Amino acid sequence: MAGKLYVVGTPIGNLSDISERGKKTLESVDFIAAEDTRVTAKLLNHFDIKKPLISYYEHNKREKGTVITDRILAGETCAIVTDAGMPCISDPGEDLIRDCHEIGIEVESVPGPTAFATALAISGMETGRFTFEGFLSVNKQSRKVHLDELKGEKRTMIFYEAPHKLRNTLKDLYSFFGDREIAIVKELTKIHETVMRTTLKAANEYFETENPKGEYVLIIAGDKETKKQPLTFEEAVLSAKELADKGMSVNEAAKTVAAETGFKKSDIYKSLL
Repeated sequence: MAGKLYVVGTPIGNLSDISERGKKTLESVDFIAAEDTRVTAKLLNHFDIKKPLISYYEHNKREKGTVITDRILAGETCAIVTDAGMPCISDPGEDLIRDCHEIGIEVESVPGPTAFATALAISGMETGRFTFEGFLSVNKQSRKVHLDELKGEKRTMIFYEAPHKLRNTLKDLYSFFGDREIAIVKELTKIHETVMRTTLKAANEYFETENPKGEYVLIIAGDKETKKQPLTFEEAVLSAKELADKGMSVNEAAKTVAAETGFKKSDIYKSLL
């Protein structure tokens, strides 16, 4: 009989945030798949949990994924965890989950904190509609394509970033989005948890001299520009009249406004006369 895979959320900073069910699950499974076994070992030692660990990360996921699913199919139970937060979110664990579903292994959630949702909740930014964009690619072309696609995004946008990449990312965000409002959230649930509300321009200026420290969640306002509503015919005539009053000929004013609005030049011209 096949075992089961448990997707277990772990604290994103403060170890006290682990759930009672999360602890019990880690205590009860046969083995634990971890993004970084050294980080997970610290968590397990803190709660005096002794379980075999197997590494599962971006560069070994194909090989270790097969090992993990074979053990589960043989009847063992496994918990997958990431270094912090809910696994499989912007994380190679999503591949293991997909494999389990495809071969019929039961997957059960044991939810815990998620950095992007926690950061958004305390950011003061609009939360009604948002899009999680994860980490930007370090490949220049992929990065450009990604940011180009988001230029007109109306929803609040959320990114993750490491401290050593923050300056370049803020420069790119300002270059593509202009001077948008941004909340820079770092060190969630830790002693130095901080929410910095500012603009992309000011953020770039600030980090020219400030050394980035900690893991960052960047929350950026969506595109607030609204398309101009088309003019009514009466408004088009009024606009043409204003041009004529400023010295433009009636014929030229009618022609100019017709080109801008789509109304017939002759109709505007007649109304002006």
